[in-house]
Amino acid sequence: MLTSKERAELRSQATTLDTTLMVGKGGITDALIAETDNQLTTRELIKGKVLEGAMLSPREVCDELCQATGAEGVAVIGTKFVIYRFSEKLQQQRNQTGRAKRKDTKVNPVRKGAQARRQAAKAVREQRNAYFRQQAIDKAIEKARERQLRSDD
Repeated sequence: MLTSKERAELRSQATTLDTTLMVGKGGITDALIAETDNQLTTRELIKGKVLEGAMLSPREVCDELCQATGAEGVAVIGTKFVIYRFSEKLQQQRNQTGRAKRKDTKVNPVRKGAQARRQAAKAVREQRNAYFRQQAIDKAIEKARERQLRSDD
């Protein structure tokens, strides 16, 4: 099950995709399911279109193909639909080329800056505390030596 953020990310990726799957008057056939499965294995994300001659709605086609291939419907807009299924084969290729899919690709610059400022302030506090701690230790050692010198006299 995709989260809403994952679904939104996939929708944004799908805007630049070409329509590679066409459903015509023949409807959903075994050949169409096999082609959908093949494309999902090689691409993970595919965009399809239901032609006017088909007697099915795009939502019905999307649901049927998702059920037959184990994929998830991302979006249905007008006559077009987008389907996603994770592909192990594609993941292995990305791992070999060093382009593994990362979960968090977007970084909020405002949050990142605030975190950096907090970390810098924490480092300054720790440095200052370490300095004063060392000063207190040095004073205690000095007082102990003075007491010992007085007791020796």
